[in-house]
Amino acid sequence: MIETRNLVHRYGDDGPAAVDGVSLSIDDGEFVLLAGPNGSGKSTLVRHFNGLLEPDEGAVLVDGAPVDENLVAARTKVGMVFQQPRDGFVAATVGADVAFGPENLGLSREEIDRRVDAALAAVNMTGRREERIDELSGGERERVAVAGALAMEPDHLVLDEPFTGLDAPARESVVDQLRALKEAGTGVVLVTHDLRDAVDLADRVVALADGRVAADGAPDEVRDRLPDLGIRVPPRREPRRP
Repeated sequence: MIETRNLVHRYGDDGPAAVDGVSLSIDDGEFVLLAGPNGSGKSTLVRHFNGLLEPDEGAVLVDGAPVDENLVAARTKVGMVFQQPRDGFVAATVGADVAFGPENLGLSREEIDRRVDAALAAVNMTGRREERIDELSGGERERVAVAGALAMEPDHLVLDEPFTGLDAPARESVVDQLRALKEAGTGVVLVTHDLRDAVDLADRVVALADGRVAADGAPDEVRDRLPDLGIRVPPRREPRRP
């Protein structure tokens, strides 16, 4: 479980709160859309989940343990995929990049190779270890970034605007991977301002506005409130006629 308690984060001593008193619990295996327009605090919030940012007030816990007391444990349990995949790449080739996290856990070579193979298989990139990341398409880079997070075998995977800059086939590929992760029991937190790609996968939508939770519930429960918060939602599907 990921939990925030009255979390506050400011950029600068005198600046307004980017996250303002957010208390939130995300269960294991839950698929959550964290939605809101640009500047609503989404990215700032999720960067607290594994200690990339420190709160000015409040607390963040993973499985009941404060994140700041054991960053390695938090970052093992909560994998992060950034909005721009290149921001998270640390190696030139697919295999070396996906292996980086497990290597830093001090795992055996055999276990690292197992994790890399499993992660690449999960994103349909088996056999592509030696390919250079800078020669991949945008959608392929997104999949490598997801594989790198999956190789840590996290309980939760956080993806920050993963559809940005992707064409339709690449978006569909990412949605397919997210569906597979959900079916495998991995918790997913998907940061987005546009629910159209993934709303059918979501168990829950948490909407932020001005750094605060403005709506929280099942997609159908909160759908009608979201457009007023600057969040794009797909039209309701008409029931099939018998």
